[in-house]
Amino acid sequence: MADLVYRKIMHDLKARIFNQEFENKKLPDERSLSESYGVSRSSIKRALNVMAQQGIIFKKRGSGTFINPLYLKNQSLFNYEGTNLGVTDSFHMAGKHPSIKLLDYQVIPASKELQQDLFLGPDDFVYEIKRLRLFDDEPIIIETGYIPIKVMPGLTQKVVKGSIFNYLSEIEGKSVTKSFMSILAEPSNAKDQELLGLTENEPVGIMEGIFFLDDGTPFEVSNMRVHYKYLKYNTFVSLDEE
Repeated sequence: MADLVYRKIMHDLKARIFNQEFENKKLPDERSLSESYGVSRSSIKRALNVMAQQGIIFKKRGSGTFINPLYLKNQSLFNYEGTNLGVTDSFHMAGKHPSIKLLDYQVIPASKELQQDLFLGPDDFVYEIKRLRLFDDEPIIIETGYIPIKVMPGLTQKVVKGSIFNYLSEIEGKSVTKSFMSILAEPSNAKDQELLGLTENEPVGIMEGIFFLDDGTPFEVSNMRVHYKYLKYNTFVSLDEE
């Protein structure tokens, strides 16, 4: 439950930041935020620390906590949060409406490669989920994911039409906290061109890898074929002196 509290605070603060609710790009102090949200200061501190790691805010000693102007300027579809690389909600905050079109949803035996990647046995089955992500009805990503049935036995077609990660967190009480991802580009194929509106000469971006639960269990093997215009992501690197 504590994990959900700080995440909800983060999501709300991000929305308020994009709505330009904070004058001079400065956030209220931890005590004020704790009182306004009705939560402990430890939850506020955790939310702010994660947002600082993401490069959304920065803390200036003796002056307070400020919004990073570069974060507002460089919105991207993907962001690196130190432990996870995933689709952000920045497009929604910027006024674009996200939606998901379910292309295919079925149960299949785990291939040898999936058995290896997801630590499965030869008799295990996985959900194969193919979705098209859109923003303002513009196709952005063709997403194919494989999730072990034994990890999430209650996965329904209704769930996969929305946010699987949010369902996992809010209903199942589990969190996806890490991922190992590869990022590359290649010539688009006929399916990419059909679904993403690409021409024969335009490339497609690819992000593929494995997502892990907070206990280290492999949760999903994912392949995302991304319209090349949106293949960018932001990262915040801390350069510690040795």
